[in-house]
Amino acid sequence: MQRRAFLQWSAVAPAAFATVTTDIPKYRTVSKYQPHPYKGFPASVVSVHSAKSIDEATEKVDPQTVRQMIERGMTALTGESTPAAAWKRFFAPSDVVGIKVNCSGAPRIMSHPVVVADIVRNLLAVGVKPEQIYIYERFPDQLESVKYGKYIDQKVNIHAVEMSRGSILNYDPETFVEVNFFGEEDTRSNLVRLVSEKFTKIINVPNMKDHGAAGVTGCLKNIAYGNFSNVARSHAHEKTNTKTFIGTLASMEPLKSKTVLNIMDGLKGIWHGGPFQLKNEFGFFPKKMMFGTDMVAMDRLLIDVIENKRKAEHARSVWDRSRDQLITSRSSDPNKNQFIREPGHIEYAAGLGLGEYDINKIRLQEFEI
Repeated sequence: MQRRAFLQWSAVAPAAFATVTTDIPKYRTVSKYQPHPYKGFPASVVSVHSAKSIDEATEKVDPQTVRQMIERGMTALTGESTPAAAWKRFFAPSDVVGIKVNCSGAPRIMSHPVVVADIVRNLLAVGVKPEQIYIYERFPDQLESVKYGKYIDQKVNIHAVEMSRGSILNYDPETFVEVNFFGEEDTRSNLVRLVSEKFTKIINVPNMKDHGAAGVTGCLKNIAYGNFSNVARSHAHEKTNTKTFIGTLASMEPLKSKTVLNIMDGLKGIWHGGPFQLKNEFGFFPKKMMFGTDMVAMDRLLIDVIENKRKAEHARSVWDRSRDQLITSRSSDPNKNQFIREPGHIEYAAGLGLGEYDINKIRLQEFEI
């Protein structure tokens, strides 16, 4: 079955919860890299759903269904008639491709290895050599817990940036964002060295997750906080700087221009407690994947996925900024939170030129497999 629908997703941000950012920190960005001219498919998102993609009881993912979902998503996004032609719109045999996975909640929630393996398969099919493909994440314990190596060609690189927590050896000392949030000693966040020095293209593979500080973890947060050092300082206190920091990082060159494709793994999601699954009931199964080049548009739709699930579970809105919900640590109570969430980081990122936030201007195509 196939169903196409141009966007009719409801607006989520109630006026009662809306805020204006007036306390923007003073950011200093340092980079010698210039933007790449490729513009992708602005304001376009493809969503593919399949009830048979994952078994809710066992959490086993069906590889053939995932393959069909990715084929449908990529051909619909590009308008090409075959998956090979769709992937060739983005990648050539000469490319060195980084696949930015999200393993911060692994092994219970992560960019699923079946999804990542099919992305690798498609890259190989268009002639990218396995040794020119890197699956990467910041922390080795999280990355190793997923066991991506069991699913892919052994020549594909699996790379952890910080072999020991806090190590800066694999970050570029000449490409960074400098900002003093609260008088911290280290005020720089440096870009992953592979991004600035080796990769020619990046595929961003986030999940569908609530996040206690940012509101949601989607395309923007995965590509921003997953590619820079020293980022947790932005949410060291209940009033965070995630609203402005995420977009500032994501807009840095060459990260912005090299991130040419986003494939959001929404087979399983987290509706409270993200990036971790604190309780079994906080996991849910959207059983969908989203495809696009516009991170803002995709994350705008993600807000609705998380918000609608929270509403169904009678949990506070991610837009709720009231202080009576605040506690001092992560909570298994969906009506309590450690931070004032900042889902407004997505609209802020739109103002930096990272994509389309206006729900009425996003072009959505929806498919059922």
